[in-house]
Amino acid sequence: MIREGTARLPQNDTEPFQEQRKDELESRQKIFRWNEWRPGFPMSIDANVDDLPKEVQFDGEKNSQWYWDLAEVFIETKLDKIDGLMESWKDITDFEKIFGHLINKNQVLVDLMQNWTEDYMFGYQFLNGCNPVTIKKCTDLPEKFPVTHEMVKGSLKGRQLHEELRKGNIYIVDYEILKDVPAASQRYLTAPICLLYKNEVDQMLPIAIQLSQTPGEMSPIFLPSDNEHDWMLAKMFVKSSDFIVHQLVTHLLKTHLVSEVFEMAMYRQLSAVHPVYKLLMPHVRFTIAINAEGREKLISEDGVISKVSSFGEAGMVKLIHKAMEALTFKSLNIHEDIKARGMEDTPNYYYRDDGLKIWEAINHFVSAVVKIYYDSDEAVREDVEIQRFVKDVSCFGMNNSHKFPESLESREELIEYLTVVIFTASAQHAAVNFGQFDWYGWIPNSPSTMRRPPPQRKGEVDMKRILETLPDRDCSRNLLGTVWALTRTEKNERFLGMYPDMYFTEQPAKIAIKTFCHKLKQVTNIIKSRNKEITLDYCYLSPDKIPNSVAI
Repeated sequence: MIREGTARLPQNDTEPFQEQRKDELESRQKIFRWNEWRPGFPMSIDANVDDLPKEVQFDGEKNSQWYWDLAEVFIETKLDKIDGLMESWKDITDFEKIFGHLINKNQVLVDLMQNWTEDYMFGYQFLNGCNPVTIKKCTDLPEKFPVTHEMVKGSLKGRQLHEELRKGNIYIVDYEILKDVPAASQRYLTAPICLLYKNEVDQMLPIAIQLSQTPGEMSPIFLPSDNEHDWMLAKMFVKSSDFIVHQLVTHLLKTHLVSEVFEMAMYRQLSAVHPVYKLLMPHVRFTIAINAEGREKLISEDGVISKVSSFGEAGMVKLIHKAMEALTFKSLNIHEDIKARGMEDTPNYYYRDDGLKIWEAINHFVSAVVKIYYDSDEAVREDVEIQRFVKDVSCFGMNNSHKFPESLESREELIEYLTVVIFTASAQHAAVNFGQFDWYGWIPNSPSTMRRPPPQRKGEVDMKRILETLPDRDCSRNLLGTVWALTRTEKNERFLGMYPDMYFTEQPAKIAIKTFCHKLKQVTNIIKSRNKEITLDYCYLSPDKIPNSVAI
């Protein structure tokens, strides 16, 4: 039986085609099987790169582009000409030797290299760098971080600490999730806490750093008034911890792995004629394939990320397990996340400003499509395929997580759910992926690993100690090559709203897509105008630079 291309809900299909849908899904469930790659991880596909179903493999062009990007960095830079790979660098400026011509193509990186030691640049990155989702407003200092007014009064310019806390000008970044996470052999991993102050010109400045979760004589609170090298190394340890949390939690777990769960459940539970299948298809393109490549080449025991980072396999598994315990479906909604962190009115927070605009555009588009095919809340409840899709995500993909919905009761719940799926795969991934070369390319700014333990007393750090702590030449080379390759888009990339495969044939759905594209163009123009008025462009959430899916 050959059916027409019209999207249909299962309850609206004729009986012969309902049987066809059932057979289609039974067949797919045999191909798309759940597998737990590592204990505590979200479930993923039970297949290696070479065994992937044809539907989810890279096409020939994408496959060759992936390997060319990896090779290009060695051609463009001097990575193959570095002597003494296992040695420390002799001077901070030596890190410039590995860039070759790449540095001339990146204004953000040029600006960072000139200003990376400045406190305002350190603070700016918590708002608009690779990991803009860890900072939160601080109204009460935790007991484990005994910062006093006397310590920070020099940073507050005559203002009282308790008053600035009350006014909402104090912020905190706490890496408690890294406590007791084991580091790799001869590497060091800390769980620091950093206090920041929004000053009178709206700069976000660090004012106190503790490099552990346990205060005491052997864990001093470092301050901007300390000697230059103490403060520099304290900030480096914070940024190194931020690198780990970004790579494994913000990036890997909350975009790549979560998106694969949504894709697996889609293939397993939604017929190809289901309108939600048609809606999601552009936003799952190549996700299973890139994750399979990542499991083999990046985060495996001998993968590149494992080689350049402070964690081994045991540390990775423990960190993901802890992050999974804290992960909720609501936290993937940018509105809920911003509210939970008290970041609604923080100035110069472009990730929030642009992200909310993208969310609204996606939400409006999803709402239009859902209301074309579902005429009531009851239609959502009666849709057996969508209910099984949601349950598959929660009970199987997320390891029986009770923090994800197991059913949907209304059109509004379905709209939010699908907005989360599309936003996570497109905008959120773009926000936390495509800045990696910008912010990690200059190794001292965000060291991927630390080779000496954190200082336990003040006054013991000099430049020699810092260079011995930073990644060695081999680690620097591998990291630079990796973040370069991971921030490339393919030549024929499909950006948000580009749907050349035309899954929908109905005119109302086509109109909804056209309206969505128009809205995205408006957002792009707003962002371009804003960027002309600020010192450092923020482009990661400009719709013309957001791929539809997690594909790199």
